Amino acid sequence: MRGADEQPGSMFSYVSLEERIPQDHPLPAIRRITDRALERLSPRFGSLYVTFGRPSIPPERLLRALVLQALYTIRSERQLIEQLDYNLLFRWFVGLGIDDAVWSPTTFTKNRDRLLDGDVASAFFDAVLIHADIARLLSDEHFTVDGTLLEAWASHKSFRPRDEEPPTGGGGNPTVNFHGQCRRNDTHRSTTDPDARLYRKGAGREARLGYLGHVLMEHRSGLIVRTHVTPADGYGERDAALVMVQQLPGHQRVTVAADKGYDTRDLVTELRAMHATPHIAQHTTQRRSAIDARTTRHPAMRLVSRSETASSKASAG
Repeated sequence: MRGADEQPGSMFSYVSLEERIPQDHPLPAIRRITDRALERLSPRFGSLYVTFGRPSIPPERLLRALVLQALYTIRSERQLIEQLDYNLLFRWFVGLGIDDAVWSPTTFTKNRDRLLDGDVASAFFDAVLIHADIARLLSDEHFTVDGTLLEAWASHKSFRPRDEEPPTGGGGNPTVNFHGQCRRNDTHRSTTDPDARLYRKGAGREARLGYLGHVLMEHRSGLIVRTHVTPADGYGERDAALVMVQQLPGHQRVTVAADKGYDTRDLVTELRAMHATPHIAQHTTQRRSAIDARTTRHPAMRLVSRSETASSKASAG
């Protein structure tokens, strides 16, 4: 018998929102970790709000929503609010009931800015690390450093000569033809995000406005333990690596793995002075490597070289 394609409305639902979430999905485990971290931050939240007036969006829900935005690469607050309206999984993760109204994008943005101005984002990151450390998920000996391009929320049309007045025609998105023009960071800047710089990640890649993000990961669980952001000028990777390694607690010797871009004599010398063994892939094609037999004799160094070779072949293919 063929079933009827009808959608009868129902007044009540007897299935809870949590029962609709698959238990093998990664978000329930992430929710448990974030809830423990938010419990640690509860006293700090109280200092950011007054005791009278209308209740604001709970800061716990704001931070869970920001975690979703980062995990699923949601490009704007407006898209995030839209998905919270119809996605039951997102509603459950944030803490909204199935009948709760979602916030307007502007209200969400204003409350989010209040949290970021109070340095709650960095405190939330530290609270998650404390939980991971207590659960023995972190290694305190072996680490990897790497960098990536963080694309700015600014278009190429906003990258204009520094001494030029902004265009008056075309409304909020004027027609700008910059093809064939020589555009450099010392002569141009973005009118939307003046700190963003035009940067090309590699040969043959498209130049984009952005920043350089740097992370230090531990090897036991692959978790990020330190972060750093620098201008996209091509010189911040090595300095950021030293800053993040220096921030590690304790004075025990550690190993720091990295790709060939970090194979410079200054960086290797500084790492060794900080009691860090540099397990950096050797740069043998363009210049002499700063990694000598003190490092290459270790079996772990051979694993770094193999991984770097495999990564290069995959990129070329």
